[in-house]
Amino acid sequence: MATIKFQGKPVNTCGELPAVGSKAPDFTLVNGKLAEVSLASYSGKKKCLNIVPSLDTPTCAASARKFNQKAASLENGVVLVVSADLPFAQARFCQMEGARDIVPLSTFRSSFARDYGVELVDSVLAGLTARAIVIIDEEDRVVYTELVPELADEPDYESALAAMHEID
Repeated sequence: MATIKFQGKPVNTCGELPAVGSKAPDFTLVNGKLAEVSLASYSGKKKCLNIVPSLDTPTCAASARKFNQKAASLENGVVLVVSADLPFAQARFCQMEGARDIVPLSTFRSSFARDYGVELVDSVLAGLTARAIVIIDEEDRVVYTELVPELADEPDYESALAAMHEID
């Protein structure tokens, strides 16, 4: 269990992020066509998991926008924006924002939040995810993680993107 803060108050997650150097846990998430995708769907690519509670919040939206701006420059990489939003809401967000370089994926019908240790287990946000970044290399090894200490804050974009660029 990890503890972060939401508006300065402690909030606990169900576990810990996958360890750097470990094999990334497989996942099943739902895309905009309501099809299930897994880690294997992005085999051979560098993966940036931008995990957010909901694209309906200002910080999550800002994070998705920022990664969308940077995603096109990633060689052999993909930015997966993972949230609890339904695929319809994610598609609407991407359409309204012109976000074409990120892949929104929903935790709808998924154990992803528990498997990646980011499910919030208490507070009014119980059931949503903490804000986190997980960078996974082409061989599905975790090379970088960040659990954002204050849920209302944005992640460290520079470090996450540097980790994506450093993967050989």
